[in-house]
Amino acid sequence: MTQTLFNRQQVAALTGLTSRQLSYWRKTGLVTPNSYTEGGHARYSFTDLVALRAAKRLLEAKVSLQRIRKCLQSLTGFLPHANRPLAELSLVVTGDVVLVFHGERAFDALSGQEWVFPIAELVREVEQLQQQQPQQAELFPVAMEQAEEYA
Repeated sequence: MTQTLFNRQQVAALTGLTSRQLSYWRKTGLVTPNSYTEGGHARYSFTDLVALRAAKRLLEAKVSLQRIRKCLQSLTGFLPHANRPLAELSLVVTGDVVLVFHGERAFDALSGQEWVFPIAELVREVEQLQQQQPQQAELFPVAMEQAEEYA
C-alpha cells in the first residue's frame, strides 16, 4: 500500500497554514516534508500534517517559533529516538512552559526536568506494599481510596 502524499496547496487547506509559512518552516527545518517530486516540489505525509498542526497550535498558544524550535532541538538531545517530535510526542503549553508527554512521563521540553510521576506506578507500589504487609493498608485507607480514583 502506498502512502498518500499531499502537495503544498492541499496541506495549506488541511492545516490552515499559508504557503509562505510552509515554505519558511521547510527552509528553517521546523517541519520538513516527507519527500520531494523530481521537480523539487514538497510532498507532505500524514505524519507531516500532524506535525504542522501541532506547530500551528503551539503558535496559537502564544509560543514563539524560536521557542518551538529550541524545544524541538532540546527534545532531540534527550529523546534521540524521536525523529519527528511534533508528530511523535504530545506537547501541552501551560503558561511559559511547554510540557512533553512521552509514554507515562511528562517533562519540560527545554530542560528535560520531569514534572509529574506516573500515578499508575504509585498505585502499583501501594498495592505491592499492601500485599507484603496487609496491616499497613489499615494505616492509610483514605490514601488507597484516592489512589483507586486515579487508577
